[in-house]
Amino acid sequence: MNKLLVAFISILCAIAANGKEHLSVSFSPADGGFALVGADIVIDSSDDKLIGNVAEMFAGDMKMVTGSSPAITNRRSGKPNIIFGTLDSRHIKSLVSKGLLNVETLKGGVERFLVYTIDGRTLVVAGNDPRGAAYGLLTLSEKMGVSPWFWWADVPVMRHDAVYVKADYVSDSPSVRYRGIFINDEDWGLYEWSAKTFEPETGSIGPKTYRKVCELLLRLKCNMLAPAMHLCSHTFYSHPENKIIADEYGIMITTSHCEPLLFNNLSSYEWRGDRDGEWDYGTNRQTIYDKLDARVKEASPYENIYTMGLRGLHDEGMRGNYSMYDRVRLLEQAVTDQREILGKHIEAPIDSIPQILVPYKEVQQIYEAGMDVPDDITLVWPDDNYGYMKMLSNPREQQRRGRSGIYYHISYLGVPHDYLWLSTTPPALMYEELKKAYDTGADRYWLLNVGDIKPMELSIQMFAAMAWDFGSFNYNNANSYQAEFLASLIGKRYLPQLQSILDEYYRLAWSRKPEHMGWEREWDSPEFTGMKSTEFSFENYNDAQSRLADYAAVSEHAAGILEELPQDKKAMFYEMLGYPVMASALMNEKFLLAQLNQEMALKGEFGKANWAGEKAQKAFSDLQELTRRYNGLLDGKWNHMMQIPKGVCALYQEMPHVSIVQDAPEEIDLSPRIEEYRLDSCLYVPVNSFSEVCASDNHSFRLIKGLGYDWEVVQMGEVTEPEADPSDTGDFSVSYTLPAIDADSVRVIVYTVPRFPVYKGASTAFGISIDHSAPEVINYLPVEQSRQWKDNVIRNAMVSRTAFRIDREAPDHKLTITCGAPGLLIQRILVDWGGLRPTYVGPSVPVEKFTSQK
Repeated sequence: MNKLLVAFISILCAIAANGKEHLSVSFSPADGGFALVGADIVIDSSDDKLIGNVAEMFAGDMKMVTGSSPAITNRRSGKPNIIFGTLDSRHIKSLVSKGLLNVETLKGGVERFLVYTIDGRTLVVAGNDPRGAAYGLLTLSEKMGVSPWFWWADVPVMRHDAVYVKADYVSDSPSVRYRGIFINDEDWGLYEWSAKTFEPETGSIGPKTYRKVCELLLRLKCNMLAPAMHLCSHTFYSHPENKIIADEYGIMITTSHCEPLLFNNLSSYEWRGDRDGEWDYGTNRQTIYDKLDARVKEASPYENIYTMGLRGLHDEGMRGNYSMYDRVRLLEQAVTDQREILGKHIEAPIDSIPQILVPYKEVQQIYEAGMDVPDDITLVWPDDNYGYMKMLSNPREQQRRGRSGIYYHISYLGVPHDYLWLSTTPPALMYEELKKAYDTGADRYWLLNVGDIKPMELSIQMFAAMAWDFGSFNYNNANSYQAEFLASLIGKRYLPQLQSILDEYYRLAWSRKPEHMGWEREWDSPEFTGMKSTEFSFENYNDAQSRLADYAAVSEHAAGILEELPQDKKAMFYEMLGYPVMASALMNEKFLLAQLNQEMALKGEFGKANWAGEKAQKAFSDLQELTRRYNGLLDGKWNHMMQIPKGVCALYQEMPHVSIVQDAPEEIDLSPRIEEYRLDSCLYVPVNSFSEVCASDNHSFRLIKGLGYDWEVVQMGEVTEPEADPSDTGDFSVSYTLPAIDADSVRVIVYTVPRFPVYKGASTAFGISIDHSAPEVINYLPVEQSRQWKDNVIRNAMVSRTAFRIDREAPDHKLTITCGAPGLLIQRILVDWGGLRPTYVGPSVPVEKFTSQK
């Protein structure tokens, strides 16, 4: 009887397993399934034009994989058929009417697809709208080895004689409704490459480039593009083909915060002050209205997402000397007029036309001063340009019909310093910040500022994947996503090495981005301008030596993988990871050894100064050669794409001053010395060494890998959780046990990850306490452009210093950090009673390497 029961349960389990949705691709007939080779792609000629275009893309993908391209036909043939289309396709309707296909589960939502094998001769790929269908067929492309990055990152396509599909799969709607990228600050990369290499006949970023961009976005399951808009580039609408190409790929056009109704006022092609007057809605309303009206009339036949409101020319504040009251009224009038224009040219209810308002810079102040925004308009919250969300929807705003979205940067031109060269935003930070946005209603619109696209591939890939299926990410896997993605391209056996390289690359850039190693600031007071020596110390705690050694090790690691990869994978690896890692190492070597040169020269040790100076010069030269190598890849395919962007006034790309005299160079041993890790009269407290956590069921507490100076942080709560009392150590707190300290007082230094109040009126409060003292509460409310905000974003830390009296006779002490506003991220803790020596962001010392001194 027991055996029968076991057998019956096994049968039920097998049935349940077979009933699960699945979609798999294999290359062996032994695996069974529908054979793609030899099948025709069957579409309905009256279906949306995107269907025919994607069918051609898929046929091309099949050609790359198998060497043969399927025929595309409007009629079913005697051959095996791939039935592809929307639910309006007559072929799909026929299958439904015959009871061969059930599409009920596909109805509802947007951009969903079904892949279903009816029998060995019929495979159906259907979408509940054209983009959904496209995503379905291109999902098969990706599974058979055609990466979305096959062209943009030169990911090789492996050849197979046959491809088999097993499928019974229905996708969910994407997590975020509108998903895409903003090409920005393109002057030093994408523009140069397009104008000089890819489409010199256009002399700018034009239709040929946008065709490649739109194909990439469609393959990434994105659906919108904010085109390049700097003065160097031709405006998107100056080439009539551009909007047609975007439409062919199902890509909606959106624009940045300073381009109302798709209008780029920076370009003389669109706006000229000598012809059109002042860009001031209070004094020149009709001219501006007419310009916007003409643009919407031109663009209205196509899908767009319209930016509402007004700023100044380009990224300037609103023009005109108006009071805040008048600014509010003026912006409200502009939005009213813009909705009138939309209603005039688009035959749809006004609340069904996608519209956004971006409270960016001065527009945030106007919005907070009481601007009335129609309920169907999506509020798009920007980060502070450095990856930290400034403000998110409050409980009232979370109820808006238009919901909210985000505008996020992985590239930026502006104060306190540009970072246009490399992508160094850690995956865990991107996830943590976008999760707070998503959890507070930002699921309507996600726009990523990607600079030149290259070398931002890994960050773009992760952003697109999160926007498509945010639920597949969590705090445990966000930091590993990029390594796993890259390992899927170059080989699973490399996964541990890739994770190690990426961890070190992002960790080292966390304390100081490569672009910021010149220690100058832009558009700032004289004391901060001009290149300077870094604050990394060659004297204390192996501060500079460890950085040089760590960069050298990770660079060698990346170079080793590059060397052993087969030829067809070298370019891909070099573009996506090899160049960023090795270039970062050389940039740091250039500046740190130039600093050492100056320090040795001041000491009169000229031989050592010469050695350091020559090493710095070689790093500078090697970096130029590394960049030339990038531009020479694949017979110059990417020539002019990679530069070390100077932005408007940056200096980090230059060679810093070194002093070299006639003395013979004398080599310096820069190996970190174990004795230098010793801490006297101070203590480094690992954040993961807590002895007690006090938290209610309403508060979460976790360690997050992939953030912080030591690559692990404590997270106390999330922004959707209730606030606690930071003055009460018994409410929500984490405690650390400290040893006996031979002093009457100590200074506690806590480094937290920067953050803003989640919305206006909220706090960032947390407290610090030792033993039984009342917590010292810190509630820092960042002010953009302030000195403290600049310090914080440059070093990725807010530093809090508090002093406490202690009992020197006590056998141990208890350090407690309380949390008031959930979302606190603690990255480093130091305790000093007179012995802490200067470094950039304090010593990072594993506990086993030192003995604390009383």
